[in-house]
Amino acid sequence: MLFAQNHQQVVELVRLCRQYKIAIISRGTGTGTTGATVPSNNSIVLSFERMSTIINIDPNNRLIIAQAGVRNQAIQIAAGEHGFFWAPDPTSSAVCTIGGNLAYNSAGPRAVKYGTTRDSVLELTVVTGKGDTLHTGTKTTKGVVGYDLTRLLIGSEGTLGIITQATLKLTPLPEDKRTLQITYDSIHSAAQAVSDIMAQAITPCALEFIDKHAIEMIRDYSAAPLPQNAGAMLMVELDGGKLAINEGIESIIRAAKNKGCLNINTAQSQQEINALWETRKALSPALRKIAPKKINEDVVVPVSRIPELIEGLDQLSKKYHIPIVNFGHAGNGNIHVNLLTDPDDKALQSKLNKCLEEVFDLVLRLDGTLSGEHGIGLVKKDFVAKELDPITLDYMRAIKKQFDPDNILNPGKTLPNAR
Repeated sequence: MLFAQNHQQVVELVRLCRQYKIAIISRGTGTGTTGATVPSNNSIVLSFERMSTIINIDPNNRLIIAQAGVRNQAIQIAAGEHGFFWAPDPTSSAVCTIGGNLAYNSAGPRAVKYGTTRDSVLELTVVTGKGDTLHTGTKTTKGVVGYDLTRLLIGSEGTLGIITQATLKLTPLPEDKRTLQITYDSIHSAAQAVSDIMAQAITPCALEFIDKHAIEMIRDYSAAPLPQNAGAMLMVELDGGKLAINEGIESIIRAAKNKGCLNINTAQSQQEINALWETRKALSPALRKIAPKKINEDVVVPVSRIPELIEGLDQLSKKYHIPIVNFGHAGNGNIHVNLLTDPDDKALQSKLNKCLEEVFDLVLRLDGTLSGEHGIGLVKKDFVAKELDPITLDYMRAIKKQFDPDNILNPGKTLPNAR
């Protein structure tokens, strides 16, 4: 593993690796779940842990410039001191780097209101597979000169270029914030509430979904009350100005109350807010304890089709005798599907592969997509051709070749091999 300390070192390394046909796998802190930073044969892992400098904060223009190795939490703290925040907030925000956030287009719960990472980046400094330096984007929020290479590079998982620096768009911190925990008797009731909530004039800054299996799993981990026999739960957070937020929360509650609503718990203090969110954040540790090598997929379907997705997943769980636990960002239909099994068990492997393939087929039948923010990496690469047609894939391979003619940047990831 090599540790980059500045942009020019990355340029020189890429040129040297191109000369000797050595692959480079860029890495932040390794929190990704799809194998995008797994080294290939004859490769170098390039760590950005030491490129962790915040170069400039410009409150007047609502931007911050930082190296790729700066952690998301450090960005939030620095921006917060000036009354701002950066919208992307993945669950791993305490440890993940902005370079990793950009590589995967990782966004987290706030994406329902503030958009994905692509919507929160103004400029990039990138080293291509040729060793060229690209400066993409502008410091202004408007700009249409040339092609939008910034949005192309975000989410490309280090296969087109190595991001060394980024200019991030900041948003003012809200004056007030309210958090609700709402339980329902069924996924149908919860899904209808999601649609009704999203139809309101005010958009939540977070709208999270947890199915009945997940609720039971975290019952012993939660400091917040969880009703018995709940079929699903929503976590709703609203932010905005103090004058408007009371009216907004009343609107959300009216939309959330349907025949299947069991309970609405409104946090009254920061301690109660923390308890509600700890319930949501307890899911991943609880799942890892039960199934340390669980399969975690982050599929996306239209919000109105969430019930069909969850029902279909329940049927697949019964068909293959594999426990499936679902939770995620309901406001934009991004559901984390967790198959609680051991991929190292050879007896289960064939059954697991068939189940996973049916999961993806189900998602595509519902007009969904195979990944919302975890990326493709290695684990989903063979399924990409289910979603993208051969002509589209050929154009993508041509783009890859233009940026990386010798295929030294994270080879074998993201796109399936040409047939």
